Amino acid sequence: MTGENTGDNPRRVLLKLSGEAFGGGKVGIDTTVIRRIAEEIVPAVKQGVQVAIVVGGGNFFRGAELQQAGIDRSRGDYMGMLGTVMNCLALQDFLEQEGQATRVQTAITMGQVAEPYIPLKAIRHLEKGRVVIFGAGAGMPYFSTDTVSIQRSLEIHCDEVLMGKNGVDGVYTADPRKDANAKRFATLSYNRALVDNLAVMDAAALSMARDNRQRIRVFGLEGAGNVTRALLGDEIGTMVSTAESKLAE
Repeated sequence: MTGENTGDNPRRVLLKLSGEAFGGGKVGIDTTVIRRIAEEIVPAVKQGVQVAIVVGGGNFFRGAELQQAGIDRSRGDYMGMLGTVMNCLALQDFLEQEGQATRVQTAITMGQVAEPYIPLKAIRHLEKGRVVIFGAGAGMPYFSTDTVSIQRSLEIHCDEVLMGKNGVDGVYTADPRKDANAKRFATLSYNRALVDNLAVMDAAALSMARDNRQRIRVFGLEGAGNVTRALLGDEIGTMVSTAESKLAE
């Protein structure tokens, strides 16, 4: 698949970015990383790709981790949702510095900084060449941003979900940082990913993708230009779909 788009059937994708990527592995935001990601999104949009984005909040808060520290899980999840909005606003700022019109929509109403999540309005923004960033997760506790990525992609009719990962360039048979014999998959079936518990995304999100046949491309964020390549449809990383599982050559 290439990045060529026709006016009648433009490519529409949802890009999932982890909070850890935004923090550069630390608490808070790494503006150098966010600027680079923004700079790599813009060329794809200029070539006609419609880009929606879901950003995690792990660089600020994780509900499950806060629960271990004694905070009520639901409240911790809401804190995490607010963290995602801070990441959304940072990415919006850098995209707009690049001249790219951007809208943030949130599942929790906060009218002074973002629009409420309205699927049809999000689609309209995309059709007008704007990037749409979805924040505040699903607006409910116990739902991961992985699950939100699949749900949003289905509701706004995306062709595929792009999962940008730190430290790896796809899905492997084992953790490549621990096992020198680990092999990268070129294609991976939903069932193999679930049964082998491979680190694609959480099981609830992966099951939703499988049930609705939503394709997922997992790729590495670190490589220069990888975000642009993934958005344009280059076959990098690992494609998770109904196709037979095959190792990369």
